Amino acid sequence: MQLAIENSIIHQFYSHDDQIGLRLAPEPLSDDEQLHELLEELTTVYTSKPAKGYASFLTEADEAEEVSDFPVLLKQWQGQQLEFVELSQRAAKLLLEQLQNYQMLEAGFLLVTRYQHLTTDYLLVAFLPVKVGVTINPNLAVDRSSQLDISKVQLAARIDLTEWQTDAESQRYISFIKGRAGRKVSDFFLDFLGCTERLDAKSQTKRLVDAVTEFGKQAELAPEQRQSLNAVAYEYCDQQWKQGEDVKVKDLSEHFSQAQPTERSFEEFTQALTQEDKPALDESFPTDRSTLRKLVKFQGQGGGVSVAFDHTQLGERIEYDPETDKLTIHGTPPNLRDQLRRYFGIDS
Repeated sequence: MQLAIENSIIHQFYSHDDQIGLRLAPEPLSDDEQLHELLEELTTVYTSKPAKGYASFLTEADEAEEVSDFPVLLKQWQGQQLEFVELSQRAAKLLLEQLQNYQMLEAGFLLVTRYQHLTTDYLLVAFLPVKVGVTINPNLAVDRSSQLDISKVQLAARIDLTEWQTDAESQRYISFIKGRAGRKVSDFFLDFLGCTERLDAKSQTKRLVDAVTEFGKQAELAPEQRQSLNAVAYEYCDQQWKQGEDVKVKDLSEHFSQAQPTERSFEEFTQALTQEDKPALDESFPTDRSTLRKLVKFQGQGGGVSVAFDHTQLGERIEYDPETDKLTIHGTPPNLRDQLRRYFGIDS
């Protein structure tokens, strides 16, 4: 990924005696090879995060009780009333207030970077955690060391400055990581940025999966034809996700028409859903990768049992009887078979 870095700076948060402190950097980082390596690794990790939320800055219509000054600072910076360093320092102080309010003793570094990728201008704001390990010092003795733990980044947001400036009504010019720890973590970071989630990619993707399934049924396609459409949808959507691009219903409809022509196109089908007052699909939207897998995989768990298998295996190695709710598997996976045989004392 080729990034053109405009400005970049790092501020440090440290904990001491059950208090969180802030050490501000006085000037931007040098635009050198190490910085580019850091940014490329971070943007790769950020892009690969399967679950993201999409937001925009709070407005008067949101009637929020308290709103962060971050959007105001950003506008001042864009209007050249603030230098980049001052923007980042004041942003770091806002984050410090949030950490103190939430009584979070998080040690790490706040990275603020403005960069360009292709023709889009971005501002990336990320809290970089640290991990402590051991290393060998020049005297060949074991020593403790701290380093950035980029793969564990959970607090990060990317603002599409180009979209924000050209389409102020947009609901999704900010993307952020939705951490596994639940919404509390991401909400804390959104409070700092002064924005709120507007688009739920997971819900949109679930609607897409449901729409593709219903489309195959209404078109009265055979099971193998429906599996083929699901595979086409997954391949297209997964490719869009990898490239950080939206899924477009029109494009997906064209892929369907090429793979499995039907009397009514998928695009027409989704438009009919809107007329029937059913949950509609946006013309384009970002996807949630974990939800996309439902297009090609059956999976579920409960009562101490966890099962997952590809759609293509149903009717082949796997049979299901809906009347008895019985699932029959012909040929178990080798590692499972080995465990079972050892358990029963076979070949041991």
